[in-house]
Amino acid sequence: MFEPKKFFAAFTIILALTLSGCVDEKPSAPKEFLNVSYDPTRELYAEYNEKFLRHWTHDLGHDEIILEHLHGGSGKQARAVIDGLEADVVTLALAYDVTEIKNAGLIRGGWRREFPDNSSPYTSTMVFLVRHGNPKNIRDWDDLIRPDVKIVTPNPKTSGGAQWNYLAAWEFARRKFDGDTDRIKDFMSKLFANVVALDSGARGSTNSFVHKKIGDVLIAWENEALRSVHEMPYQYEIVTPSLSILAEPSVAIVDKVVDAKGTREIAVEYLTWLYSPEGQEIAAKNFYRPRDEEILSRYGDVFKPLTLFTIDEAFGGWVKAHNDHFADGATFDQIYHR
Repeated sequence: MFEPKKFFAAFTIILALTLSGCVDEKPSAPKEFLNVSYDPTRELYAEYNEKFLRHWTHDLGHDEIILEHLHGGSGKQARAVIDGLEADVVTLALAYDVTEIKNAGLIRGGWRREFPDNSSPYTSTMVFLVRHGNPKNIRDWDDLIRPDVKIVTPNPKTSGGAQWNYLAAWEFARRKFDGDTDRIKDFMSKLFANVVALDSGARGSTNSFVHKKIGDVLIAWENEALRSVHEMPYQYEIVTPSLSILAEPSVAIVDKVVDAKGTREIAVEYLTWLYSPEGQEIAAKNFYRPRDEEILSRYGDVFKPLTLFTIDEAFGGWVKAHNDHFADGATFDQIYHR
């Protein structure tokens, strides 16, 4: 028999427990956060994510989050984000790839002013990695066009590192031949005729040279070359050319994604912390040149001085460099005949 007094007594107890928090509620799932990056930053962001997570939860007192990082050729990564890969932030090899994502409507204008140093928290450059003892006696860009030299470098159509490589070689030839375009193109054509492995990304090229033992020289990110020598000191050595390019990898928030997911606060802190002493130390330990001069000075035995030029000085910025050299039918297509 239904007894109203007992019913309302039970209802009152349940209501009280609910209001006092005694009835368990399913906790909300941790927010997922994705950094889409380029090939050689795998180790950097594996360490950075681990320490950033501790900073986010322990130092700042926020809820746990799930941090993921995804790597590939910089150009391919940019296209993946444009095609729907939901990156909260991108940390790519060059500004042009971020600009392409902006042009697709995913990143707002002015992104290069959002963080210090043109939104580039660390730098690198391009060097030569050769086998121990440098058996082919490779010293500078000139040596790469000798018929006895076999080169490994990534594909400029898919890899940001490859574009830095190409532009460094082009500027060397431009200065050598006083701007004579025909002679520059001939130099570049001979260089790429010697390429025996043209991988889609920089890490793939490192694997081809280091693990598959292909080629005599790898045109490499400095950080990739330093890592190879660090891991296998008696198998490889670095040759620093007389001229190279200041490579400034770019970082940016993917505004459309973070606004949809509610992760903007995480994204801002994630990229800002790259400039902190802790973030700069992680970059230096992973063979990237930190922007922090004090930390950079502590790694003087790692990062050797060399003559560098910037893409703005030599090529008028990334948009012009892309249109002149890497767009369909531009100079790379003209000089590469395979």
